[in-house]
Amino acid sequence: MANIIVLGGDGFCGWPTSLGLSKAGYDVIIVDNLSRRKIDIELGCDSLTPIKPISTRIEKWKKITGKEIKYFNINVAVQYHKLLTLIKDINPKAVIHFAEQRAAPFSMKTPFCKRYTVDNNINATHNVLCAIADSGLDVHVVHLGTMGVYGYGTAGVAIPEGYLKVKVECEEGQKELDIMYPANAGSIYHMTKTLDALIFYYYNKNDGIRLTDLHQGVVWGTNTPETMLDEALINRFDYDGDYGTVLNRFLMQAVVGHPLTVHGTGGQTRAFIHIRDTVNCIKLAIEHPPEKGDRVNIFNQATETHKVRDLAKIVSGITGAEIRYYKNPRKEDAENELKVRNDKFLKLGLDPIVLSKGLMNDVVDITKKYRNRCDMSKIISTSLWSGKQEIDLKGANKPVL
Repeated sequence: MANIIVLGGDGFCGWPTSLGLSKAGYDVIIVDNLSRRKIDIELGCDSLTPIKPISTRIEKWKKITGKEIKYFNINVAVQYHKLLTLIKDINPKAVIHFAEQRAAPFSMKTPFCKRYTVDNNINATHNVLCAIADSGLDVHVVHLGTMGVYGYGTAGVAIPEGYLKVKVECEEGQKELDIMYPANAGSIYHMTKTLDALIFYYYNKNDGIRLTDLHQGVVWGTNTPETMLDEALINRFDYDGDYGTVLNRFLMQAVVGHPLTVHGTGGQTRAFIHIRDTVNCIKLAIEHPPEKGDRVNIFNQATETHKVRDLAKIVSGITGAEIRYYKNPRKEDAENELKVRNDKFLKLGLDPIVLSKGLMNDVVDITKKYRNRCDMSKIISTSLWSGKQEIDLKGANKPVL
């Protein structure tokens, strides 16, 4: 079957995707400089689940399944010629691009983190596109983006999948155009994703590179059927204030006896997707590439929306956990509505995993098993969006305005 290169294939989304594609019969090549593991050391906070070395993971996968995954340690943002040589040698059907610093709070933590996020993310994306153009090969790029490029105000309309029809007044009268939905980044991380979109637009227009950009919601869950085959294959579980995603954090906090950390009023509405659906969506995107000459194909990779306070109430109702409200370290609206179109993946056959299907219990089971690995001092979010804000370590029993 065809070769697939997974950039960032050791990460939270990349690892289960690599295993899922390998199981489906693709020849998977992981490229990763293990930067996420190095950030663990920098933050002084490990994954709640114990993560084995990448070599051990790959050896265990081959032992269990008989399938081989190749691995190359390449810094995609820096080592351009190594990347180019690999693409030429492998001639992949697709390159899956996860090789970006993925956390908004981390991107706002310090000036160094801001600069690192921009340097890594933008250079990685540009190097990938430049290398494919340089190679002369017809390679489909599938990029994991974020719903955050849209911002979180919808003006009462459902956010379309990438493109917005507008009417423009000109001398000849009204003209209808398709434009990319206006970007409204909420962090340095989100800003890099909006810049990615412009890079994609250019290389698609100028070099004819086939591109699929997946605007993903907040990921919850941790394991897939493949990562559950053996503890050596287990996926990351980030719970800290920089990398932990909100629902996973709430479920973990309930298990270890920490109050649920709701920011502000909890009125922030977010789009969500289960990690298993992330893997399924990547596979669907590979199997349904845009035709040569088509514009960038954009999917909204999200299956449902919820307000943060409603998630907290659900978790509290299941576990009895206390809900506490903390000053919001982010600069964002206290309340927002969010409507999202996700017609494309539904038409391709995605059967969404939603909260009501009971997989929250899987997350609870994982946190119970590894609760002793939790560092309680890392739970509170301490990365501030502005120097005028203050870190709130105590919280309150009512919403904070």
